[in-house]
Amino acid sequence: MSASTMAPTQQALAAAAMSEPPHFVLVPLAAHGHLIPMVDLARLLASRGARVSLLTTSLNARRLRDGGVTDKAARAKLLLEVVELPYSPADYGLPPDCQNADMIANNAQMLPFFLALRDLAGPFEAYVRALVPLPSCIISDWCNSWTAGVAACLGIPRLFFQGPSCFFSLCDLNAAAHGLHEDREPHVVPGMSMCVKVGNRRAHGFFTSPGCNELRQDAVAAMRTSHGAVINTFLDLEEKSVACYEAALGKPVWALGPLCLHNRDGDDMASRGGDKGGVSERAIVAWLDKQAPDSVVYVSFGSVARKLPKQQFEIGHGLEHCGRPFLWVVKESELASPESRMWLENLEARTSGRGLVVRGWAPQLAVLSHRSVGGFVTHCGWNSVLESIAHGVPVLTWPHFADQFLNEQLAVDVLGVGLRIGVTMPIMILNDDAAAPVLRGDIARAVSELMQGGEEAEERRRKAKEYGAKARRAMEKGGDSYERLTQLIESFRHAGGKEHCSGVTA
Repeated sequence: MSASTMAPTQQALAAAAMSEPPHFVLVPLAAHGHLIPMVDLARLLASRGARVSLLTTSLNARRLRDGGVTDKAARAKLLLEVVELPYSPADYGLPPDCQNADMIANNAQMLPFFLALRDLAGPFEAYVRALVPLPSCIISDWCNSWTAGVAACLGIPRLFFQGPSCFFSLCDLNAAAHGLHEDREPHVVPGMSMCVKVGNRRAHGFFTSPGCNELRQDAVAAMRTSHGAVINTFLDLEEKSVACYEAALGKPVWALGPLCLHNRDGDDMASRGGDKGGVSERAIVAWLDKQAPDSVVYVSFGSVARKLPKQQFEIGHGLEHCGRPFLWVVKESELASPESRMWLENLEARTSGRGLVVRGWAPQLAVLSHRSVGGFVTHCGWNSVLESIAHGVPVLTWPHFADQFLNEQLAVDVLGVGLRIGVTMPIMILNDDAAAPVLRGDIARAVSELMQGGEEAEERRRKAKEYGAKARRAMEKGGDSYERLTQLIESFRHAGGKEHCSGVTA
């Protein structure tokens, strides 16, 4: 075939490619706290006309489908698909269904879990190579460093998704640059807009389990080779941190949040997060409807951290003694013994009408957006803190590990929307020996202080509601997050891979 006859075909192909919507491939970490905002991002991109493929393991894909993610996208005519990648946890001595961080039974399983996830690189590369044309951009969780080699080999731009607050991300980056993660005792972190002291016992990030240092090094290297960061925050909340983080990275930082505010559909708010719990969303809302405005304290500690029975008893008695209406989420794994179950049933009987205990899972957005909820006792995972702020609800902070102590500092000292319960040392993931209980009297007093009508409590409520209004404006057309998403989509509209090598995972 002559060059003259090939040219029109090439031009036609180029024109067709230009008319196609940009294609974003999203690769979340297999953990609820990381998966949920990435699903929100997928929906947001698709709602703005992009094609989106979200890649995960079979169990997580089933949870998303059961939650209606794909069906609702299809009804709305969104180009959003959930793609399963083959995954073999048994190769690393894990149970076959250990496909999410909430299924890790003990600290010894943490490293094998991440190593098993790293083996997704092969199926990921095979999937991406088969796409015609190659995708416009890959957005992968900071922890999924194994996506970096595939993106580089195929010449596909890659952004990393940073799950924690920008405040933590900046602090973590600067602390690592100055070797502060090696010190157990706190030191002032350079390059922050305020005085922040960290030591590795309270402020170290991810991959802190034994043997995980190599994984952290891989993640940092992958961050350095990325085209920028996507972070779930908004400028009115963390403008200084975003600017400093962008300068420290030397790459664009796309602040697109709060992602939880993208879809206000009641069913979507109810289905986020995982398998259904022991009380239906309808029953929870009906109970909340009976409570006075701003009277209920909501208590939930995320999907990973688990409380020892002695700490559960203290929480229960503290909520009973505080005299306030409460909604308390208790994990099924925390009710393993008959004694724990019987104790909880007795507590429910004593607090009937004033308290509601939800076993397993609760529709957190539906709870936080309800008019009766006036405070949130939280582990300070960034999703929970941001969701609370986005709905104007002040927080009582009870951090456990990873980014949570710095998220507490942001909520309490910088934003003024939180009150400390007084935890000073981390409870490492699933490490029973490190768990020092907070006593019932301290819990009752802290809840009362959070929910009372004094000057400081009113100021926290005022600031929380003010940030909530700013969060809604950020996501509306013309808002900072809305416009930054427009810029991101346009930046990669005509991008796409150009294969540079034969393979990286063979």
